Amino acid sequence: MGTITTSDGTEIFYKDWGTGQPIVFSHGWPLSADDWDTQMMFFLAQGYRVIAHDRRGHGRSTQTSDGHDMDHYAADLRALTEHLDLHDAIHVGHSTGGGEVAHYIGQYGEDRVARAILISAVPPIMVQTESNPGGLPKSVFDGLQEQVATNRSAFYRDLPSTAFYGFNRDGVEPIEAVIQNWWRQGMMGGAKAHYDGIVAFSQTDFTEDLKKITVPTLVMHGEDDQVVPFADAGPLSAELVQNGTLKAYPGFPHGMPTTEAATINADILEWLRS
Repeated sequence: MGTITTSDGTEIFYKDWGTGQPIVFSHGWPLSADDWDTQMMFFLAQGYRVIAHDRRGHGRSTQTSDGHDMDHYAADLRALTEHLDLHDAIHVGHSTGGGEVAHYIGQYGEDRVARAILISAVPPIMVQTESNPGGLPKSVFDGLQEQVATNRSAFYRDLPSTAFYGFNRDGVEPIEAVIQNWWRQGMMGGAKAHYDGIVAFSQTDFTEDLKKITVPTLVMHGEDDQVVPFADAGPLSAELVQNGTLKAYPGFPHGMPTTEAATINADILEWLRS
């Protein structure tokens, strides 16, 4: 584990375990590198080098006042890959992290990238616009910002208890430890970063970034995703990249890398070996 300091003085915390081909994990909002523990342990055991960082303002990275936008997120990821001198890397992004991966490749190219995996990811664009009528109304994201600004601890308890992991569905038993771990990670980060990050993940249009991606790209999305609805995300992203494969999961929730880790990890490994 270590830190790097970016050009604007922000310290970015990261984990770097093992040797072999690197897999770089970008986490979702408002979490941290810890959300990838299950994947990191699994792929470490398969002989990969696994790396995950806390996005600026999240986890153990600096709680900066500004820079909470996709341009900075992508630049921070580039700084990390250059610091570690990564080549032939596999980039995996969940939710907001999927946007980070797409924007990183779109902005900085594929010279260090071998493959990309977007899981329950926010691209192409979440918010409803004239060109994206299937998106969610801006008022939804305004409401999230209001909760972060005024009621963050309770909000960070409610979201993983319900829609994030599908624990509000009939017959689904909530897992208390998963809910508490989500809350723990969220509360480690900064309220300002999380507030601004809602705009970053919801209003950034990743369409042009996706069009620039030529490396093999696996798009994994749960059909019962209540946070990033399936129809306006996964299928569209898989079509926009130049070498995309869509893998849809009936009944799986937004947080499927945690609750459905055995399936997700096995499917990623199979695709990487194909």
